[in-house]
Amino acid sequence: MAEFRVYTAILTLESRISKMVRLLVTMILLVLLTACGTIGLLPTSELVQKAIALGLEQTKQELSQKLDIDFQGFEIKQLKIAEEKPLTIQNLPAFRVKGKYDLIINLPQRQLTQLQQPFELYLQIQQEGKTWRLLLPDKNSKDSQRVWRSYLID
Repeated sequence: MAEFRVYTAILTLESRISKMVRLLVTMILLVLLTACGTIGLLPTSELVQKAIALGLEQTKQELSQKLDIDFQGFEIKQLKIAEEKPLTIQNLPAFRVKGKYDLIINLPQRQLTQLQQPFELYLQIQQEGKTWRLLLPDKNSKDSQRVWRSYLID
């Protein structure tokens, strides 16, 4: 009879431990899934800096041709993101990102520094969730029917 009680106590203890382990594993998985789901979908400072550089590269090419200026390059420093607003553009998740940065423009004879340059970017994560695109409104589109130009961010 005493052996039966010991055996029953051991089974009860094993059952409780098994339930606690399952609960702990479930909690850990929930935390990991939640963290991966939110962290992976937010634009990072590095991504925003690359998007600004991509936009500046487009402008640099236009200005170089129109003004006949030889831009040597530029640097983006002190990037500060003030707002990341989620939205949907063409049925895909996107963000409107606002903030400021310092811009250093390298010219052949000198260097120009522009402090606290405001920016507003539209960034869209693609369906597979691995790549981001910079969205620029087409200059010829009307506000009611906005057309977007899309550029892959490397």
